[in-house]
Amino acid sequence: MPVTIAYARAIDGIHAPLVTIETHLANGLPAFQIVGLPEAAVRESRDRVRAAIQTSGFEFPRRRITVNLAPADLPKDGGRFDLGIALGILAASQQIPAAALARHEFLGELGLDGTLRPVGGTLAAGLAAADAERALVVNPEDGAEAALASRARVLTGSHLSAVCAALAGHEALVPAQPPEPSAPAHPDLADVRGQHQARRALEIAAAGGHHLLMVGPPGSGKSMLAARIPGILPPMDEAEALETAAIHSLRGSSHLRQDWRARPFRSPHHTASGVALVGGGSTPRPGEISLAHQGVLFLDELTEFSRSVLDVLREPLESGVIHISRAARQAEFPARFQLVGAMNPCPQGFDCDLAERCECTPEQRARHRKRLSAPLLDRIDLAIEVPRIPPGDLAGSADASEDSASVAKRVARARKVQRERQNGLNSALDGSALDRYAVLGTADRELLDKAAERFRLSARAYHRILRVARSIADLNDAKAIATQHLTEALSYRALDHWRTQ
Repeated sequence: MPVTIAYARAIDGIHAPLVTIETHLANGLPAFQIVGLPEAAVRESRDRVRAAIQTSGFEFPRRRITVNLAPADLPKDGGRFDLGIALGILAASQQIPAAALARHEFLGELGLDGTLRPVGGTLAAGLAAADAERALVVNPEDGAEAALASRARVLTGSHLSAVCAALAGHEALVPAQPPEPSAPAHPDLADVRGQHQARRALEIAAAGGHHLLMVGPPGSGKSMLAARIPGILPPMDEAEALETAAIHSLRGSSHLRQDWRARPFRSPHHTASGVALVGGGSTPRPGEISLAHQGVLFLDELTEFSRSVLDVLREPLESGVIHISRAARQAEFPARFQLVGAMNPCPQGFDCDLAERCECTPEQRARHRKRLSAPLLDRIDLAIEVPRIPPGDLAGSADASEDSASVAKRVARARKVQRERQNGLNSALDGSALDRYAVLGTADRELLDKAAERFRLSARAYHRILRVARSIADLNDAKAIATQHLTEALSYRALDHWRTQ
């Protein structure tokens, strides 16, 4: 009896490696064996597949059945291989044409009645199937997700019998249609009263993709400002949007954002664990930093997070990826996010207004600040103080504040300049690129050197000042960094004086 071949896709990070399902029927005592490093859920598919075939009106072969999931060294988990296994058995027993399997890839978990159920993570599978020039067959719910890949041919069926009928040429499967992206409703910057320096810092951070930390007493508007960052960021291009959507699809199709073309905004609670932030599990899944990929990760009450939890952010803040290693599985997820943090200046609470009313002792303030490690603070581009808003500003008219649309135009223009000049944002400039695009005059270089010596800045902080200055110059349509751009960048280093205290 010849071996029949069907194709499916596993999950490896955000990638979907090909899995070849080889099925062989042999004489001997009836048996059903699955090999090729299957995990428990895959081994259990024997019972699901047997029941689904029988309840769908087909005959389950009373032969010795061997199913091999190749490559054998790639772990396989979940019920995503059920459909491919069932079709391989039916083709091997000549109940459906085997030739039709070669033009398709199959993903889906089978119910005992033959119902095809969603498995999630099908967007990456759709992209990979398109590269292989094969159609992807999935459940209708998964089909909408996979169809986000416009170059993929995605077909949907809700039952094993419907898929078999289509392979036999009796009835065509329904092509999947991608969901229409909804327009995100972001809060507007026009709602913010006062806080002119904070608004300016927000614009600079958005223009260059810089990390931002806001320090101020409760009620000064830090969270309100952070929530308005997505409204001034430009939408993602198709490649960025598909990569971000592929990350979210690993959590299931129901987690795919309706506004999947807009940049994500994630705001985990301060009780979140390190695994919740970076991802993990026996089968690695993305955490908050990957779900915020190409968008914003907002950490409110930053000093309430465990220091060990915050320190896991240090590597992805630099590299833009996170590597997760477990005993049996390793995975790599993109994590190029923009960090925005908010914290109180001291543990006192509402009475602290960053001025003479603070009654905390120096020891209390020092303990409060030491919740943030120096290496983490070193990776923050802009740190600003957000003071309490005077009552007179609160009573002002909203018409006096610039809206998000106006700021977004300047941000988009600055980002366009950066991409045309260096094919990336200023936050990603490395040493050689800084030497080329962030050139300072002699006097400005001396000024920056004196500031670095005064505040004991590291080389990383030194370079981050240059990147911020380059973003300020881009917002001002300046070809070169001028003194006013550098001095403004230095003014956004509110926490550097902690080094000298």
